[in-house]
Parts: sequence; structure tokens; C-alpha cells
Amino acid sequence: MKSSARFVAFTGILAALSLILSMLENLLPPVPGMPPGAKLGLSNIVSMYAAGSMGLMPALALALTKGIFSFVTRGVTAGLMSTSGAVCSTLVVWLLLGKCRFGLMGASAAGALAHNGAQLMVAYLLTSSAVLYYAPVLVLLGTASGVVTALALHAVFQPLERLRQTGW
Repeated sequence: MKSSARFVAFTGILAALSLILSMLENLLPPVPGMPPGAKLGLSNIVSMYAAGSMGLMPALALALTKGIFSFVTRGVTAGLMSTSGAVCSTLVVWLLLGKCRFGLMGASAAGALAHNGAQLMVAYLLTSSAVLYYAPVLVLLGTASGVVTALALHAVFQPLERLRQTGW
């Protein structure tokens, strides 16, 4: 990105894309047999892209934007769950992609697990220890969703990079 105005505009586009993906995912009916609130995490594709390509601060700004959106549209509990998961996931993905040079698949799976772990801790603090029984299921779901979101990011990475670098 050549100018700060372009950088801010592109970050705004990513924020809008993240919110749209989150809203679309909320429209999907729950899958029978899955834990309450279990989702694929499509909006995390945007956070992973930002963490790997733009740096920590823009990625955290996107994570916080998603959290604030959840607070406003779905209430305090959803806002706390969304914010905690998104921030932890973003930190893990940024660390693994930028500092440790992990592959996208591993960083994505670790980010999904961090997301689930943070949300599980918030649920534990808000309710009781009974939610900890979800942990094994969340490990499996987190790993699977991390792989799926990594594949999705791989598919859209080049067009996003072209947009980021050229503005078109």
C-alpha cells in the first residue's frame, strides 16, 4: 500500500467483509448435534489474512470491530465471546505466521483452537464448569474449522493481495 489513506480504506473494506461473513454465518441454521453456537468461523479468514499480510495492529482492529459488532447486534454475552475469541485467535495467528513462520494450515488450526479456548473460558466464567465438557468436541471442531478456513484463505489470498497492493 502506497499511502495511509489507501491502507485505511483497505482495512475498512476488510472490516466490512468480515462483518458480512459473520452476519451470513449467523443466518445459517445450527447443525444438529453440535454444541450451541458452533460455527465455522468464516470471518476469521479476514483476520488471518490481516495478521499475515498487514501486521498485528490492523488485524487486532478487525478483531475488535467484530467484537463491537457482536456487542451491538447480539448482546453482552455474544460480544464477550466474540471479542475474546477473535483477539486470542488473531494473536496466535499473527505470532505463528509472522514470527514463527508456521504454515497457513497449522497457524489457522492453532488460531481456531485459541478462539475456541478463549470462548470456552468466557463461557466458564459466565456459567459453570459444565461447559468444560465441550472441550474435546471443540478441539475436533476447531481443528476442522481451522483447516477449512485456511483452504478458503488460500483460495482468496491472491485477489486480496492484488487489491491491497494496487487498490483495484
